[in-house]
Amino acid sequence: MLANLLNKIDGKRPFAEVSAHCDIPCKIYDPITAQLAVLTMIRMVDLLAELPEPAVMTANQLAQFNRLVSEKELHGCKVKDEVQVIWGDYIKQPQLDAYPELHQLSHSIMLAASKAKQHIDRAATLDLLVKVNRFAEIFWLSKGIEVFAAPCPYPPAEVVIYPILTSK
Repeated sequence: MLANLLNKIDGKRPFAEVSAHCDIPCKIYDPITAQLAVLTMIRMVDLLAELPEPAVMTANQLAQFNRLVSEKELHGCKVKDEVQVIWGDYIKQPQLDAYPELHQLSHSIMLAASKAKQHIDRAATLDLLVKVNRFAEIFWLSKGIEVFAAPCPYPPAEVVIYPILTSK
């Protein structure tokens, strides 16, 4: 009913036509959110490894176990969401031409994030970090911004790709 009303109004006083090429204003994409989410997953796995075996956990330890697993899951979803937005909204043909691995890399991130969510496995989260770091590297290089690798300054202290923001 609302659509019919708007169509009638548009017929008498046409609305100005607009177009956009992405969901959000350009130039505010940043893969750091995905990178931080992977680091959080790694940290949750590390904290889970510090807990005793489930059969001997206290009620508080079981509650902690559940919270850590829940956060790991949440951040696994965040990795997928952040990469999907950049892949879907920012990546266009020029980036694909320059970095033909992007489709396969994005798909492998989705699969690796699922695996890291499904298991309490540090190796799986580290594999995900490698893929997300490569995605971040391509992202920044596609903008003409140089990158460097350095350990993050907090646990789990894994290597992350950062942009050199003075390079452009």
